Amino acid sequence: MSNAPEVIRAKCCIAGGGPAGMVLGLLLARAGVEVVVLEKHADFLRDFRGDTIHPSTLEVVHELGLLDEFLRHPHQEARVLAGNVAGAEFPLADFAHLPTKCKFIALMPQWDFLDFVSAHAKKYPTFRLVMRAAVTDLIEENGRVLGARATTPEGALEVRADLTVGADGRHSTVRARAGLPVQDFGAPMDVLWMRLSRKPSDGERPVGRFDRGRIFVMIYRGDYWQCGFVIPKGDHAAVMTRGLEAFRADIASVAPFLADRVQELQSWDDVKLLTVTVDRLRKWWRPGVLCIGDAAHAMSPVGGVGINLAIQDAVATANILAEKLRAGTVTGADLAAVQRRRTLPTQLTQWIQVQVQKKVITRALSAHRSLKVPTAARLLQRFPILRRIPARLVGIGIRPEHVRTKDTFK
Repeated sequence: MSNAPEVIRAKCCIAGGGPAGMVLGLLLARAGVEVVVLEKHADFLRDFRGDTIHPSTLEVVHELGLLDEFLRHPHQEARVLAGNVAGAEFPLADFAHLPTKCKFIALMPQWDFLDFVSAHAKKYPTFRLVMRAAVTDLIEENGRVLGARATTPEGALEVRADLTVGADGRHSTVRARAGLPVQDFGAPMDVLWMRLSRKPSDGERPVGRFDRGRIFVMIYRGDYWQCGFVIPKGDHAAVMTRGLEAFRADIASVAPFLADRVQELQSWDDVKLLTVTVDRLRKWWRPGVLCIGDAAHAMSPVGGVGINLAIQDAVATANILAEKLRAGTVTGADLAAVQRRRTLPTQLTQWIQVQVQKKVITRALSAHRSLKVPTAARLLQRFPILRRIPARLVGIGIRPEHVRTKDTFK
């Protein structure tokens, strides 16, 4: 009996079946590039992943001709984002004036989004998705990456490819094995995610609540709220030591109308920790390998833009590399072009997130008395036109990408 690994050959191997990896896989496959996506899990069903599909991503779906079908899937639409400081609510962003087909954030479980993208990718003969395939190492010869090694329930697997793309998240195996240097910008917070039931009287629009050292985010999900309780970095153990009842009381203090529902948190198993990281690779590539999405730049949850920035990376990567991948002529200069294209939006978005962390999050978490509504929030409330600025930053971002690749099967 042979222990030799199964070998698959392709033009591109993508590690990670998250939003960046699946969208890149779809775009490359429809452009005629043989692509293999390796996803370590058996399915996409992970709770408390980012479930926001921003207007920039919806625009990509529209450019692919799939928007009407996509919006037939169950979802909610957030047309306004709001904040609440010490009980006073005010609008933060209004998407009504965005120059996009969809002027709202679609709230949809990420597994539904990934199932949708993968179903369309599988229609192309150039696409292959391998589930339960955990990437463990890169294949290297003479300083060049020639593919990836993975483990599967059936045994070892090697994917030999002209390009290996690390789209495997903030704990990327690809970037670690490639030895790409990381710059860490720090984050003052972590987030505890949970679900609480929703009543019709609660309203619908997403709200961030700030008061007396507490930050609580509520995202409308039909019959429940997806909630995030922000805590100082590293305080998870201390929160658990205080006990679940104290944690329930903290939630009720910042969102009193939920006091009759906090008992739905029956154990700490109902509360999931998101460790917040903000970092960026100094160099996203080496010959034969490229990182995108969280593998290249882990984002703060501020603005919920990380997933959409990752998808923008995928679109840019396909636009720049598809034809050269199909021809087998990708060079280091081509990979560097992807990084150059995406560096400005990444740097500016992370800079904004870090400023919000320093000037809003840190101050709010350290406050011992009721907060005052910030001057910026009062201006947004008084002058509606100003709400277009955060709406554009959150909804579209900096230097949005558009699908330039063609469907070679039509």
